[in-house]
Amino acid sequence: MSDGEVRTECRGDVVHVTFDRPAARNAMTWQMYEQLGEICARLRADESVRAVVFRGAGGQSFIAGTDIAQFKTFISGEDGIAYEEKMERYLAAIEALPMPTLCVVEGFAIGGGLAIAACCDFRIATPGARFGVPIARTLGNCLSMANYARVVGGLGYARAKRVLLLAENLTAEEALAGGFLAEIVPPDAVDAKVTEICDRLVSHAPITMRVSKEALRRLLHAGFPDGDDLVRQTYGSEDFRSGVAAFVAKKTPEWKGK
Repeated sequence: MSDGEVRTECRGDVVHVTFDRPAARNAMTWQMYEQLGEICARLRADESVRAVVFRGAGGQSFIAGTDIAQFKTFISGEDGIAYEEKMERYLAAIEALPMPTLCVVEGFAIGGGLAIAACCDFRIATPGARFGVPIARTLGNCLSMANYARVVGGLGYARAKRVLLLAENLTAEEALAGGFLAEIVPPDAVDAKVTEICDRLVSHAPITMRVSKEALRRLLHAGFPDGDDLVRQTYGSEDFRSGVAAFVAKKTPEWKGK
């Protein structure tokens, strides 16, 4: 299967970023994450860009997580630490973009897809969209402290527990009710809504928006407790390795709590 790509298209002063791997529901590979990081670095340095839109290719999925086959090489908790640190660089790069960002969710925003959506300033979705982090029933891994904060900040404390402990995928209606979504939009009206929102953002004072974004980002990340011990415990466990093996083999994992 293709490693996929993350591509950009400039439409006036708005840049559209597309996650293009529709055969795998746009699940992210290392190559795609690296491309995303490079794109964010270019956008951050380009003062002509006034807004950025993130969207999945194919219209059936935003991002259905990270490609799980990539975890087969993990052998210790230190692999988890390195992975979460690398992931945080990519996610933080989206959060730190100085211009407003809009995420369009058609279909699944799962795992890494939910994290990327949570890093954007605004999110709209089609009625069938689903949002979740089902790691408690699939891989047996965990999130970084920053990603736990993003999930709680976006979904709220109670919905975050449903997503993380019950491994439920929230509907678009539930995400809207919790404030994670700005609007639910019919599929045939998505393009017009994206244009409407971007036109509105482009008309606003860029410095005010840039400073406000940075202030809110600092508030979200202020005073994080250290979570490396939790990451090491999880990624170094037998459960995680068996969870990955079961997922790749399309079997149900057998958790041992070890």
